[in-house]
Parts: sequence; structure tokens; C-alpha cells
Amino acid sequence: MFHIFQYQPLRLITQNSLSGMYLKLMLSRPVAFAQIWKSWFSSHSLLGKKNIILMGPPGAGKTTTGRIIGQKLDCPVIDIDDDVLETTWNMSVSEKLQDVSYEEFLEEEGKALLKVSASGSVISLSGSNPMHAAGMQHIKKNGIVVYLDVPTTVIMNRLKSKGVDRIVGLSPGISLKDVLQFRKQFYKRWFDIRVLCGGDVAAEVVAEKVLDAVKRYQDSELETFISTRSSGSGRSTEEDSHKLYFSDVVTQGLALDGGLFVPERGLPKFTAEEWQGLIEATYIERAQVILERCIHPADIPASKLAEIIETAYGENFSCSKVAPVRHLAGNQFLLELFHGPTASFKDFALQLMPHLFAYCIPRSCNYLVLVATSGDTGSAVLDGFSRLHDTDKQRIALVNFFPEDGVSPIQKSQMIACQKENAWSVGVKSDFDFCQTAIKQIFTNSDFTGFLTVEYGTALAAANSINWARLLPQIVYHASAYLDLVHQGIISFGSPVDICIPTGNFGNMLAAFYAKMMGIPIRKCICASNENNVLTDFIRTGVYDLRGRKLISSFSPAVDILKSSNLERYLHLITDEDGQLVTQLFNQLENQGHFQLQKNLLGKLQQDLVAGWCSDEDCLAAIHSVYSTTGYILDTHTAVAKVVADRLQDRTCPIIISSTAHYSKFAPAILRALRIAEINQNPLSQLHLLSSYSALPPIHWGLLETLKKTGNGDHQVCAADMSVLMSHIETLIQNHFM
Repeated sequence: MFHIFQYQPLRLITQNSLSGMYLKLMLSRPVAFAQIWKSWFSSHSLLGKKNIILMGPPGAGKTTTGRIIGQKLDCPVIDIDDDVLETTWNMSVSEKLQDVSYEEFLEEEGKALLKVSASGSVISLSGSNPMHAAGMQHIKKNGIVVYLDVPTTVIMNRLKSKGVDRIVGLSPGISLKDVLQFRKQFYKRWFDIRVLCGGDVAAEVVAEKVLDAVKRYQDSELETFISTRSSGSGRSTEEDSHKLYFSDVVTQGLALDGGLFVPERGLPKFTAEEWQGLIEATYIERAQVILERCIHPADIPASKLAEIIETAYGENFSCSKVAPVRHLAGNQFLLELFHGPTASFKDFALQLMPHLFAYCIPRSCNYLVLVATSGDTGSAVLDGFSRLHDTDKQRIALVNFFPEDGVSPIQKSQMIACQKENAWSVGVKSDFDFCQTAIKQIFTNSDFTGFLTVEYGTALAAANSINWARLLPQIVYHASAYLDLVHQGIISFGSPVDICIPTGNFGNMLAAFYAKMMGIPIRKCICASNENNVLTDFIRTGVYDLRGRKLISSFSPAVDILKSSNLERYLHLITDEDGQLVTQLFNQLENQGHFQLQKNLLGKLQQDLVAGWCSDEDCLAAIHSVYSTTGYILDTHTAVAKVVADRLQDRTCPIIISSTAHYSKFAPAILRALRIAEINQNPLSQLHLLSSYSALPPIHWGLLETLKKTGNGDHQVCAADMSVLMSHIETLIQNHFM
């Protein structure tokens, strides 16, 4: 076997392994001993003994990019096509393709790859190398595989301009596009790093992106997290002794000082060219690209992350587009976020987050996940954690606290029906704000959490939107919605859109703002509240005031919230990460029931956000009006957003309204909006009545099946008392883990 470059001992090639092929290769690239030492010292800090292996379709620019990187690092460069295959076969690759069958070509190409051994080099693979498993396993052992991800249409145009009319796999009846799409599964299997390469990006720029990506891959120290309440210079006092990474914050949920975790260096930014490269991509492909840039491979390798995303969004959503964008009327578009198994936008995070959590947690400890819900989170989190592998269910359990009398009958039926052997629902005789505050207090009660760890070997974790892994998946669908409008020809990339979201806890709105920070051209973020309009008042005045306010039960219960947890992350951003000020504001809110932003901060906030609110009466009127004119039924939360969008948009650009739940979940209110005089109290009967309208969208498939199974399912109910909740938690741990 030929060794291009080895250490311990350093040598070019052993006498016994010198064949004519490798001799020719070495003669074509004469390198003096001194030059090799120079190369070793200049590239060692980046490469060490590893190779940078460039992979991608034909026409991706692997050869040119590889040579540029080799020059920058002053290290050997190997082009598999030119330096290995053609030297081995004594003919060009195109001639070989004509000489043997498709299968024989792949096999001979793979055998040649198996004979290559190199260290500290840049290797440019052929476009079909990744289709030979043994060859790729061999070459990957000592390398970092970088996937040059170029849009298929760009590749087709490049190949056409070069006059390439034959690649491996192309045959009568099979198009070039089909071959390129088929190969993607192999590229995704092998890569460690993905580099997005648009149509007009120069090879010099691609080379720099590859080097930056390799540096990131090798240095996870750059991607740490801090608390929103930490000092401006770093982590909170309790966390000063060690750095926190993605795996840590997913597991821990809430910072020790009561703050929320955020990336210390902020979110990654995509260039316009990178976003445009995703216009033709599927939702799953967009999710993979975006989340790969937000989650360091040291926490979750790209191949594992791809597997998790496929599991989350592959078969669990009833719509192949996962999060389709539908034109409603005029310049208004609906982002349909209800095609998941439990019919709300919460499925996007909670089909994914449990698998991220299961991968990140240490195997030496059991975990009980605590959740508070105002309605939709409950069934979504129960469903998500119940889909874990059986081995994970044995060490991960979940308890969902919800206001016993503060959710819709169908939502409650869902939460009862979604209980499994490792996931339970507990109704609390209070409102959502109590449930959410109670969970925060339990997490910061070190005596209780320490007792659970020592006595039962069980740690607590959070799955509410306070957990960073809940927010990340929501960024994807806001970005995807914009890209869909570009793909449909509604706008060109770079044109602005407004976004209107029904929000109470501010998580969905924050995800949209994060998408904007990452490069999606969102102009206005419009917050839509119901009569619990504390957020609207805050955005308009800068005063967050809970004094004398009582929660009002509405037809849109998921936003019946007065304390918006994720607002803290947003304020941390606009205060330039002033953790001391954030701590002061939220301590004042906790102790005095209010706080007020400084004038300059209010100005910053109002550049990003506008807000309005909607009464129950206007909500029902909007549902009736939209159905009468379009045949489409909005759910009550989407109707709140529609009313606010009508009032606040200026109609100079498209507006995307987040449709956060399926109307089936709120059947009594919908039937009332449609002016049905007599409403049967049985949830299943209500859905059957709604289905008779043949409206768009149709009745939700999963919801109907869930209600058929519900029957008279049981769930626990407890008083609004901290000691009672902690007792429930201890009992559940004893029953499941002991």
C-alpha cells in the first residue's frame, strides 16, 4: 500500500510498496524532504494526522477547491480522479466508463480507493466514490469528510456548460437529475461537515468556507452557552468553573441562577447565497442544514442529527411538505403548523427534542422531564417522548402539568390519551402561570433536586420552551416559509415579509426573530395577543405590569399566559447581553409584579416588534368571515393573528400568519363561530359535525384517532401547592425507576 504522508516515522513511501502507479504519482508531484517538514509544520495545527476529504457531486468544484486549500496549508493534494484512478487504469475516467458496466466501474473505483493511504493531505474524491462503502470506510478513518453541497440545478448547468454528457449511473430512461438526487443519500451518509456552495461562489471563497468549517469542527470550545442572567463577562457564578455546551443545556434545561441558556457567541449567520441554495430543498433537508450549523458535531454528529431529523419529520406528519404555506387572501399567507401527530406547532419541536435529549444525556443517570402546558404542549410532549426507543424509555420519563380547568375538552382528552408507560399528565387546580412558575422553582430548589439524585439516581430536566432544544426547531419553519414563498415565485430572495404570530410565552415569536438574525429578510414581527394582552401593552409602552391582572379564560387558551418566559432571551439580546440588568428586571417582576424598560431599549424593541390584541368576539367573527369567503376554517389562535394582521399590516409586502393549531382542537368555539345553534358536548360528535362541512383543511387524522381511543381514561389531579407537586414527582420516580 502506498503512503503519501505518514508520521512516526516520517517517510514518503516504503521500498516494498513502490508500484508503477504510485511511482508515477510521486514523480508527478516531486516533494523534497525539507518541503514536507515545512508542510507538516504549517498544516499540523489544523490537520494533524487527519486529511481533509472533499466530497460532492461531479461539478461541485472539489478538484479546484482542493488545490487552493493545499496551497493555503502548504500540504499534499490528491485528486482521486487524476492522481489515482487514471494512473491506475492508464486511461481517462470517461474512457473507463465506456469500457465497463456501471457496477464494475464502482467496484474498480472502490478497490483503487482502498489502496490510498495519506496523512495531513487534502483529498478530492470522485463524485461516485461515496457509493462504495468499503472504500469510504477506509478513507474516512483518517480524515474529516467535507460535503460540498451544491444545488442540483447548479450542478446540471455546470455539467452542461462543460459538455459533460456522461456520469456514473446515467443510462437511457434515467435523467441526470435523477442520478444526482439518488447520490445525495450516499453523500449524507459519509460527511462530517457540510459546506453550502451556491451557483456563483468562487472556488477561493469555497476553500475559505471549508477551512472555517474544519476549524469549527475541531474546536467545540467556540460554541458554549451562558445564562441570560450571567454577568457581561461570562457565565453565572455557579457555572464559572466549567463551560456549558449544547449537550449540557439540553440536559439541564434551566440555568442554575434561574436564567435561560443562550449561545455565548450568538447564532450562526447564513449568506444570501446559502439561503438561496436551500430554495429547492425539502423541509427535512432545510432542517438538517440549519440545525447542523446550530449544533456542534461534538455534541451530535451530522450523521446522527440527520437520522434524528428523518425520524422526527419523516412519517409523523400528514403533509409531505411538513410545514406548507397556503395563500389565504390578498397578501396574506398561512404557515400551516398543524400537520404533526397532535395537531399543533408544538409537534415541530417535540417530535425532535426527545431524541436530541436522549442522545445528549449521560447513560449513568435516569431523567424525569417536567413540563408545564397551557394546552398544546401537553399532548405534543407526551407523544414525542412516547416515541423514544424502548431502552430510552426505561431511563427517561415525563410528567406533564396542566391547568385542570384551563384547556379545551379536546386538548384534555388528547393529554389523557397520549399517556404512556413513561409519560403521564397531572391536572393542577390553577392556571398555566402557576404551573410554569412551579416548575422553575422546583428546578432551582437544590435541596429537592439533590435529594432526588442521591436517593433515586434521578435528575430533573425541562421540555418547555425554556429548553434551548425546544426553540431551535422552530427557527426552521420560519426560514422554510420564506423560502417557500421564493420557490413559489411570490417574492424574489431579499424581498421583505412580515410575520404575525399568536403568542403568549414568546417562544414562537423569538424563533422568528432568530430566523431574521440568521439572514431571513423578515421586516416586522407582529405579536398577536388575546385579552391576556400583557405582551401587547409591554411592546407598546415598555412597561411589563402584572399588578392587578388576572388571567382571563379565552377561546385561544394556548396564549392565555401573563408571564412570557422567552421574553427574557429577547431582552438579553437587546440589552447587549447585560445579564445583570436582565436579572434586575425579572427579579423586580417576580417580587413587585412589574418592570419598565429604559427609553433606549424600548426604541430598540419597537424597531423589531409591533403588537396588537383581539377579543373573543372578534376572534369568532374572523373565523366566520374567512370561512364564508374562502371555505377555510381558522383555529381560534390563528384567527387572533388574522385579526391583528388585518389591523397592523401596511400591505406593502406579503405577511405570513402562523397557523399554530388545527381548528379541530377547539371544536366548540369553531361551531359557535360557524353559528351552530346546538352543540353536542361529546368531543367526538363535535368533530364528526365539523367534518360534515367538507372545509379546508380537512379534520385532523391523528386527532380523530386519538379521541376514538380516549374513552374514560384516567389522569391525576392535584392542588396548586408546591409540596403536593413535589410529592407527585417523587411518587412517579419511585413507580417508574425503582
